[in-house]
Amino acid sequence: MTIKRSMLHDVIHGVIHLDQNTFVADCLEVAVVTQGGTLDEVIKNLNDALALHLEGEDLAAFGLSSHCSST
Repeated sequence: MTIKRSMLHDVIHGVIHLDQNTFVADCLEVAVVTQGGTLDEVIKNLNDALALHLEGEDLAAFGLSSHCSST
């Protein structure tokens, strides 16, 4: 399958919710979930988990451009 450049995403979205006393972050475009005790911690953990998950991967296979960022 060929993926057109215009179909690639530049942003990875995450949804954060509070589950009892722990913040849980769930990535919408990539199968990554993490948690943290504070909002700052869960955001850092999500960025770290995404970086590790995507390291060495062909980003286009995930529908992502090589200039993507997480928000």
